[in-house]
Amino acid sequence: MKWRWGVLMGAVLAAAAILFLLPAIPQNEAYHKFADTRALLGVPNCLDVISNLLFLIVGVEGLRTVFGRAEFLDPRERWPYTAFFIGVTLTAFGSSWYHLNPNDATLVWDRIPMAIGFMALVAAVIAERVRVMTGLRLLVPLIALGIASVIDWEVTEQHGQGDLRLYAFVQFGSLLILLLLIALFPARYTRTRDLGYSLALYALAKLFEYGDRPIFALLRVVSGHTLKHVAAAVSAYWIVRMLRLRRAIQQAC
Repeated sequence: MKWRWGVLMGAVLAAAAILFLLPAIPQNEAYHKFADTRALLGVPNCLDVISNLLFLIVGVEGLRTVFGRAEFLDPRERWPYTAFFIGVTLTAFGSSWYHLNPNDATLVWDRIPMAIGFMALVAAVIAERVRVMTGLRLLVPLIALGIASVIDWEVTEQHGQGDLRLYAFVQFGSLLILLLLIALFPARYTRTRDLGYSLALYALAKLFEYGDRPIFALLRVVSGHTLKHVAAAVSAYWIVRMLRLRRAIQQAC
């Protein structure tokens, strides 16, 4: 266990050192200029707004699963997943608010719920693969770090020196940590592949995000950013699916 934990912490510290050796990463203002600006029934950027309904559906279903159909070896393991699905649910509102009027100020409310979700999922996987108490003790500090990363960007942005490095570390560092946890620590439940599928779907969502304009130019019906919302919501749903279908390893044998 100690050497696994050492590898994990070493990789995270190395990634953080590399990232923070880079110069500050400002927010590109072109980010707010999405490809699909069509309005419908008075709703600007309509598809980018209403596609967030998927996060609300998945978040509510996730909370119902955590307190209903999901089985936990330790009942305390449900709390990080509760925080994760609260983050998913709040993303529906934060992202909708942002896409109604895309700018730096509204982007804060889009990013905070996502940061909560990233950090809560890390705590959940630590709790079930490393030690329950470790995950629970890290839950609040990790969520605080996620929120702080968004506030740090916003404060530096207001001072004309916007820096996304900490937020980038929270978002992409959490993916690194999750992959290392899967690789290094033994599973206590079946369906680990569902977690892998979820991470792959989120990676696909990021590809859709970066391909916003080319995808809209090709399809003309839907933009890459709308597809990003769909893929990210399906990524979160795969966690719901995992919780519903998995069994404790000793019960599955």
